[in-house]
Amino acid sequence: MGRTEMSKRELGRVEVLARVRSKQLRVVDAAQLMRVSYRQAKLQVDAETLRRWMLAEGLWSRQRKRRHRRRRERKEHFGEMVQMDGSFHHWLEERGPEGCLIDLVDDATSTTRAHVGEQETIWAVADALRAWIERYGVPLALYVDWKNLYRRPATPGERLRGEEPITQLGRMCAKLGIEVIAANSPQAKGRVERQHGTHQDRLVKKLRRKQITSHAQANVYLETEYLPEHNRRFARAAARPEDYHRRAPSAAALHRIFRLETERTISNDWVVRYQSRFFQLQPQSRRYAPAQGKVVICEGRHGSIAIEYRGRELRWEEISPPARPSGQTATARDAKQGGGVSAVKRPWVPPADHPWREAARRGMERRERRASREATVAPPSLALPSASP
Repeated sequence: MGRTEMSKRELGRVEVLARVRSKQLRVVDAAQLMRVSYRQAKLQVDAETLRRWMLAEGLWSRQRKRRHRRRRERKEHFGEMVQMDGSFHHWLEERGPEGCLIDLVDDATSTTRAHVGEQETIWAVADALRAWIERYGVPLALYVDWKNLYRRPATPGERLRGEEPITQLGRMCAKLGIEVIAANSPQAKGRVERQHGTHQDRLVKKLRRKQITSHAQANVYLETEYLPEHNRRFARAAARPEDYHRRAPSAAALHRIFRLETERTISNDWVVRYQSRFFQLQPQSRRYAPAQGKVVICEGRHGSIAIEYRGRELRWEEISPPARPSGQTATARDAKQGGGVSAVKRPWVPPADHPWREAARRGMERRERRASREATVAPPSLALPSASP
């Protein structure tokens, strides 16, 4: 039996097994079609055997095929997707420090807004996104890269609980209804990457001509001159006329959205710690938020602090860190260095005006009033008759 004849038979078997896999045939029927036993019908072909068959039929090439990436088509509507990325460069050349240009480019029209700062921080990208929203409205999607600032991998605890990891920017976008899409390669963000090259050529020269020496001056120039001229020259009309931007929220709503939110636990003495600062919670209508409960610390753009419990803002007062007894730090250090001295943790004594002491004082007063009332209404004790002389 020749090799061509053998190949036809084997290819016929492959076709029959493919019908089994697609559930068009049962294994027992396939065995009859291939003229083998039921056990033989459960065929497992070695990878090398399959490769030789495919080589014989001209279906396998030893040469590796080159993959060509197709350029992603533009979105059709203005505001359907906005690309955002940071570009580190010597924008001011020798006249000032290196900076990061946060660049936002509409995918459909190439309309651009940009802001330069020292680093690609959460506040830098939040300010740039808020400026876009105040100017054009809320876009449907934001196209970013896989920096932890935008998207981050899940922690082991989040994976165990099945939770989706979220960054501060991701939380802000979720409140605005913006989908955050992470690009898998720099080429996927082609438009914003090409904008970086344009800015590094044209913007650097214009800043040099204007003799601008600070990021603040550069941002004024970007807003008043460079970006309007850049958009007139490079922006294009969208394929569809509908604007997909949604109406921007009010300034007060944006203030509540563009802030950092961190969950913290209330201690037993109603103190919340946040970044080495201590906040004493005040009673709300003669009641405290429960100890060991969870509150959200909200930090605004310029450092303002709000503390919320279940969406309700709490009153608080910042207090000094609890004072450590003198020598405790040195004792602990000696213990770490193997000096044989164990660190003694002294109990913390609350101050005289602490809520614990106030609660204890009120409890003591209630007990004293109750005892006084009971003594008033109690029947007089019976006196024994005295003995006659």
